[in-house]
Amino acid sequence: MSGIRKAFILGAGLGTRLRPLTETLPKPLVPVGNRPLITYAFDHLIHDLAIEALAVNTHHCPAAYDAAFPGHVYRDRPITFRHEPILLDTAGGLDNLRDWLPEKDPFIVYNGDILTDLPLGAAVEQHRESGDLVTMILRSTGDELRVGFDPEKRAVVDLRGVLAPDWPLRYQFTGIYLVSPAFLDHLVPGKIESVVLPMLEVIRAGGRIGGIVVDEGEWSDLGERDSYLAALTLLERGFPRYHRAGQRKDRIDPTARIDPEAFIDGSSTIGAGAVIGPRAVVSDSVVWPGGVVAEGADLHRVVVRTGQVAAGQHFDVDF
Repeated sequence: MSGIRKAFILGAGLGTRLRPLTETLPKPLVPVGNRPLITYAFDHLIHDLAIEALAVNTHHCPAAYDAAFPGHVYRDRPITFRHEPILLDTAGGLDNLRDWLPEKDPFIVYNGDILTDLPLGAAVEQHRESGDLVTMILRSTGDELRVGFDPEKRAVVDLRGVLAPDWPLRYQFTGIYLVSPAFLDHLVPGKIESVVLPMLEVIRAGGRIGGIVVDEGEWSDLGERDSYLAALTLLERGFPRYHRAGQRKDRIDPTARIDPEAFIDGSSTIGAGAVIGPRAVVSDSVVWPGGVVAEGADLHRVVVRTGQVAAGQHFDVDF
């Protein structure tokens, strides 16, 4: 047992970089391997930390969460959905959950748009031993090396180049961090702001924001369509390590109606109730539940959303 009982998963973002896929769904609910992206976060937290309760903040298309999780339960864990009519950003989202967050024990915050199976145990152990207000999980490589980190002191010294722009050792923030309840004292009630700002204030005041580099496992930010489609490759490689018997969905849902003359390659996923017409070709593509691929269509790196029809020849477009 990790001793971390509660997890806050950030689910309120608009997903603008992933449009049109997020026009009718919050980004954490886009299908990945024929199940909502956010369920990978849930399973990761349950497997590695035995999390007992989950909270998700919502904004865009909040009813979609109710449809995805009837009864607000996942694997017998209760889910608290906290709606934000006005986006509160990450610090504001934490402040808005004060009544739900534990008063004494640390908790974990997890971005709802990432796909990862990096091991979480070492970060929890370090957080408890260090007494740091926050422990950020970092990677050595990535597209946004914006966290200045001192590995010897296990301390974050800069974020976004604000405090130490010349600090040479830069790391990728994974979007996962452990938080001690005392950190909430540094949040301004009702203020809309990123959690980065109170973290910077802690560092300025001589307090500690800790960090740990975890390069094991896979990690991807699914904020853009290229990374979304790249998730197909991860699934082909057996990702994630924490899947259990019966948990992984079929690549082609058994309720999909696929014409015998259609061709679907080994990378594509076809959702429940989807229709694939005669002589259609589907490669490196995702057809969401209820999506339709017309007769003779030829699709490569295409996403067909629920209720949409893809006809003709297409490469790197979304319906």
